[in-house]
Amino acid sequence: MTKTLADYDFETGEVLLLDKPLTWTSFDVVRKVKNTLRIRKIGHAGTLDPLATGLLILCTGKKTKEIDLIQAQEKEYTGTFRLGETTPSFDLETAVDMARPYAHLIDEEIMAATAQFMGLIQQTPPIFSAVKIDGKRAYELARTGQEAEIKAKSVEIKTFELTRIALPEVDFRVVCSKGTYVRSLARDLGVALGCGAHLTRLVRTRIGEYRVEDAFTLEAIEALRPPRPEGETPARPRRERPHTAPNRAGLQYFAALQADALAAKEHEAAKDATDAPETPTE
Repeated sequence: MTKTLADYDFETGEVLLLDKPLTWTSFDVVRKVKNTLRIRKIGHAGTLDPLATGLLILCTGKKTKEIDLIQAQEKEYTGTFRLGETTPSFDLETAVDMARPYAHLIDEEIMAATAQFMGLIQQTPPIFSAVKIDGKRAYELARTGQEAEIKAKSVEIKTFELTRIALPEVDFRVVCSKGTYVRSLARDLGVALGCGAHLTRLVRTRIGEYRVEDAFTLEAIEALRPPRPEGETPARPRRERPHTAPNRAGLQYFAALQADALAAKEHEAAKDATDAPETPTE
């Protein structure tokens, strides 16, 4: 029998699978679930970047002791790289800073380039990451324009396959160890191909045996919100943040892309309305 949210005992301890929405930080999700379900002790097992979606595992109560064990398990991701352009963050969080030709590449050449990233490799995390440098997060330094050197570390890529090639886009599936940055994998593949690349879509589909297909949405969590005790009033008005709004993580470029896409869509709708033939009247 499938376990429903109503069957969970969050105070005693549960492992809860969530499908993280786009632009939310992992901390945003933890705070949302904690406040909605009034859970006293809760944490997440493995951070997801704001522009990634998919499986985020939350542990509550006594299950928080299993966080290290869970986040040490292998991860699986799917997503899309864009060849021919690079960004400082290796994804859509920052603007494109360089463009190079890519049309000369053939499918066999692109697929062959993935082989060098299989197995145990040395990988340098992005400067826009939570890696600590002299006690500060790397992204804090990056967003203030400071330069910092990040040391490479050993990670394991167990699977790196390309599932679709439609230049400049390349879809992929990656199975990797804890600590792997798929954004760095995008950067490194672009360097190997000589055209540059960055990550434009990322979905975490699995952590160990936990799968995103079994995850709950935040809407499902919201529906389980317990009633406020009679006479109790909130300390401050609740403010819900839009799922597509940029947050404090610094998603200015992504927000600009979204605004441009919306403006283009509205322009096309207005143009279609103007060009539409008038309905004859009798």
